[in-house]
Amino acid sequence: MVEDGTRRRIGYQMKRAQHALRLAMDAAVRDLGLTTPQYAALAVLEGEAGLSGAGLARRCFVTPQTMNGILAKLEGAGLVERRRHPEHGRVLQAYLTETGGAVVSRAHALVEAVEGRMLEGLTEHERGRLLVVLRGCAEALERDDGRAGLP
Repeated sequence: MVEDGTRRRIGYQMKRAQHALRLAMDAAVRDLGLTTPQYAALAVLEGEAGLSGAGLARRCFVTPQTMNGILAKLEGAGLVERRRHPEHGRVLQAYLTETGGAVVSRAHALVEAVEGRMLEGLTEHERGRLLVVLRGCAEALERDDGRAGLP
């Protein structure tokens, strides 16, 4: 059987791994009533309380409109509360509730188990190296001056 050329592309394999990870994470957090984007928002807020919806959207790789929907669902579930910024009244800042903190802690354990499955064939050294390489790939593209892959 001749191998499809895309299967030899690093970008294709990265996207394939990302897609498989997303499906596994969705399945893992589903019983907590969460989606992966909702988990991501809770996890970011755990470390950076008081972010605006736009700031949270940037950190979670979604649009501000999508994040507004995510926050509305999390707020409705009692996992997040939004408060007006003390100086910029139109800006709403998001905070985990006590319940949200408990849920995200349980979700962390589930997501860590998924990551463990994904990395089970790698040594600790390989895991560390993979993390460094992936960070380098992301940083190289983020530094891009708009060339969008042009020579």
